[in-house]
Amino acid sequence: MEFLTKKKLAGIEGVLLDVDGVLTDGRLVYDDRGNELRAFDVKDGYGIVRGLQAGLVFGIVTGKVSPIVERRAAELGILHVWQGVGDKLALLPEIERITGISADRLLFIGDDAPDVRIMRAVGYSACPADASPEGRRAARLVAKHRGGRGAVREIVDRVLAARASRGSFPGTGGRP
Repeated sequence: MEFLTKKKLAGIEGVLLDVDGVLTDGRLVYDDRGNELRAFDVKDGYGIVRGLQAGLVFGIVTGKVSPIVERRAAELGILHVWQGVGDKLALLPEIERITGISADRLLFIGDDAPDVRIMRAVGYSACPADASPEGRRAARLVAKHRGGRGAVREIVDRVLAARASRGSFPGTGGRP
């Protein structure tokens, strides 16, 4: 694993997020009617909102399809959501086209085998502390927090701190 320096973190323009194990703790809970329930961490959400305010572009890339993910993305202001993605790496050219951000300026936060190929293809990769061994090996930054328990907030805070130290907030004169 390569450590991401402040200079490298400051170069990030977009953050792509897996859902299960990253935005959630990875557990799936079903109610008596068979409805799927997921818990999202407010701290992660606040980090995303701060990142958006600072000019970062966020996207969600997940293998499952769930209206809960669409709802959470809308609440946070995440405009780019790709669900039901079997091959996340194959989606990368579309992500670049839609966001206008080249792969070398994207950070992917993933946690398990389905994320590894895209984590290796983008410029920056990170994972929660409790990521699978494959996810940890593919990550250039491992958070101290677990998935769904503040890992996204921790990583975004590090990106924002690096950008602030370099005055890298587009259109804001260096301020978040």
